[in-house]
Amino acid sequence: MEKNIAVIRGDGIGPEIVNEAIKVLDKIAEMYGHTFHYTDVYMGGCAIDRFGDPLPESELKKCAESDSVLLGAVGGNQWNDMPGHLRPEKGLLRLRAGLGLYSNNRPAKIWPQLAEASPLKQSIVDKGIDFIIVRELIGGIYFGEHKTEIIDGENTAIDMLTYNEKEIERIGRIGFETAQKRNKKLCSVEKSNVLDSSRLWKKVMHRLAEEYPDVTLTDMLVDNCAMQIVRNPAQFDVIVTENMFGDILSDEASMITGSIGMIPSSSLGAGSCGLYEPIHGSAPDIAGQNLANPIGTILSAAMMLRYSFDMPKEADAIEQAVSAYLSAGYRTADIMSEGMQQVGCKECGDYIVACLCQKEETA
Repeated sequence: MEKNIAVIRGDGIGPEIVNEAIKVLDKIAEMYGHTFHYTDVYMGGCAIDRFGDPLPESELKKCAESDSVLLGAVGGNQWNDMPGHLRPEKGLLRLRAGLGLYSNNRPAKIWPQLAEASPLKQSIVDKGIDFIIVRELIGGIYFGEHKTEIIDGENTAIDMLTYNEKEIERIGRIGFETAQKRNKKLCSVEKSNVLDSSRLWKKVMHRLAEEYPDVTLTDMLVDNCAMQIVRNPAQFDVIVTENMFGDILSDEASMITGSIGMIPSSSLGAGSCGLYEPIHGSAPDIAGQNLANPIGTILSAAMMLRYSFDMPKEADAIEQAVSAYLSAGYRTADIMSEGMQQVGCKECGDYIVACLCQKEETA
């Protein structure tokens, strides 16, 4: 199979971690008979320096014409004083809007080799943590009307939370389709005991469930879900929820895994083209020092293979290679612990490729 991948190396540690992900993708292409073509795209601070714009139309066009986008990280201290419309992060918002990406999908997975890094009790971790939060990305209270005005002599702030059926349905379908590719369990999270928007959310989700009889749908109030994520995360497979709830719950979920450097994410829309990136930032303090952990980016590439390219075996191979790497005792500085062997960013990528080679030899 032949695929075109837009590559945004970005700023800080972005180029380093993306290089390692491409190294892994190239090995996958060799093993499974694929061809991956890479097109470099400038976005963020590097685009500001080059074009005076965090995402010029010419660069956005490259992304739109690709089969998917792989992103490292954007931002850095040198651009902090730029006007709001020229901040590196504006490029990311423009990219999401330009590609119509309305669904952010963030896995929460604890690797057994890193179980001691979780803040949860061992008895909870031992049950396993492996679920995905599907968050609506471009609607809800973050994108509603915001205003502050004088009412009855008092400053009064108003933020509007609005969802229509179409917005709920399209994110709901992402949730159901993601569950179909996993363990076929979907938990819809809302606040239907209080909010009209949540009551509509629940109604639409149950109507959609009739189209996905192979997926078991359950409902959960958001406050209960926040509690259950730390009480018994093993009960979850896929969680689907609205923008603000998803923002909060996905950050909570990332912390129980014990390492932000290991977590990938994807942003998807109506088509198969998605944006794949680790959840961490550009870490300018360690940029260029071969200290970064590229695994979040490597696992983002695996998500791209699974969810945009329909290559589940290839995605499994990458995840198994990461597991083998961890079992061998290798660790970058961010997850280093006693008795392990510390390696750099480049060496991490090399070892994961070596684990893929071992898999190839035993196949």
